[in-house]
Amino acid sequence: MTDTLKREWFSNIRGDVLSGTVVALALIPEAIAFSIIAGVDPKVGLYASFCIAVIISFLGGRPGMISAATGAMALLMVTLVKEHGLQYLLAASFLCGAFQILAGYLQLGSLMRFVSRSVVTGFVNALAILIFMAQLPELTNVTWHVYAMTAAGLGIIYLFPYLPVVGKALPSPLVCIVVLTAFAMAVGLDIRTVGDMGELPDSLPIFLLPDVPLNLETLMIILPYSLGLAVVGLLESMMTATIVDELTDTTSDRNRECKGQGVANIGASLLGGMAGCAMIGQSVINVKSGGRCRLSTFIAGALLLIMVVFLDELIGQIPMAALVAVMIMVSIGTFSWESIVNLKHHPMSTNIVMLATVAIVVATHNLALGVFVGVLLASLFFANKIGRFMVVKSESADQGTVYKVVGQVFFASAEKFNDSFDFKEAVQHVTIDLSQAHFWDITAVSALDKVVIKFRREGATVDVIGMNEATATVVDKFGVHNKPEEAEKLLSGH
Repeated sequence: MTDTLKREWFSNIRGDVLSGTVVALALIPEAIAFSIIAGVDPKVGLYASFCIAVIISFLGGRPGMISAATGAMALLMVTLVKEHGLQYLLAASFLCGAFQILAGYLQLGSLMRFVSRSVVTGFVNALAILIFMAQLPELTNVTWHVYAMTAAGLGIIYLFPYLPVVGKALPSPLVCIVVLTAFAMAVGLDIRTVGDMGELPDSLPIFLLPDVPLNLETLMIILPYSLGLAVVGLLESMMTATIVDELTDTTSDRNRECKGQGVANIGASLLGGMAGCAMIGQSVINVKSGGRCRLSTFIAGALLLIMVVFLDELIGQIPMAALVAVMIMVSIGTFSWESIVNLKHHPMSTNIVMLATVAIVVATHNLALGVFVGVLLASLFFANKIGRFMVVKSESADQGTVYKVVGQVFFASAEKFNDSFDFKEAVQHVTIDLSQAHFWDITAVSALDKVVIKFRREGATVDVIGMNEATATVVDKFGVHNKPEEAEKLLSGH
């Protein structure tokens, strides 16, 4: 217990404190922006980010990953807030958390193993593009000072690490924010600041239950939104966990993460905040700034609240250009540039899955839809590929013809299986050798039934040999070629 506590919390104190500070500063404008997207007061997003980050630091399954209010979740809340108001959003966030806890106990986090590498790459690239696109409003119809400040910020971020000693001691994104804020305040630049995005809260959040009627009508209103929030939240969290796993060369407990996200969203709703999930951009900032442990996530959430409540005047002076520079760095660092080079080397099916995931996520801003289409395409391509590896070899024998089936027989290869037999061949006896084959589903068993029955109608006797235990089980359960009455129905089309 003590070793685990030390490893997950206090093995990287300096790096976690500094990275958590950077993340806290970067969370403020994003939480405000996401609140505006959802149509609620800025404090709703800020309280949510504080609460979710702090709770997930204790209960999450991926140390060093940042969870807070996110744009993907905010987009799903717009209609609910517009038609029913904030209190129904809080109730939907509570129910969303309950669904996520249930998902954790049902081990749904383990389903990530069905998401192929090409889908993850497409998801990452799409998020990188969306992060960059989200910065464009801050760079449109502005004075040259904003461009100069943004360029200076990027220069600090990428060049500061090359300085001896100090370059490795301090995270460059934090240096960028501090230097540009001090410069803007000293010179008196008239550029957009964090304070211009919305009024920062001046008090700590208080515990409250959503003020909605506890009846079936309320449930039917919030249920679709809660399910959508739960799915998108878990998808983004699981994807982000995969990316942080790779960046840190460590593993995460995805089912624990599902439960932690659920508790965090319930906690946020009871403190007047909206539902959130893991943030790939902030998580990348945290890791690249040196954050590795749960302490970095805790510092990010706790410091966020302290700064917006007690240091609101100073935080309000941070130029948006500084934070835009940080987020551009995140989008550049998040995008898998290697995937562009790999387009020449990877199979066409892999490229199609990756590009389709990117296109759908960017076009719809719906992460769940993009991942769903990507997984569906990857599954179809995989089934088609495996189906092509099935072959049927025929050879003459003293007693007739022996057909040796090699490979996987299932819905994608069943038609090829049927077409591999010569039913017009005048033979007295047919042997179908399945010792090197595996039958997976009812479609495969049905194909075997049709082959056997067709040969029998041509006057041949048929022996099916060599079935492994799994194949024999499914054939015995669903096959009809050895059941005369059922076989007759199959031939007659009933």
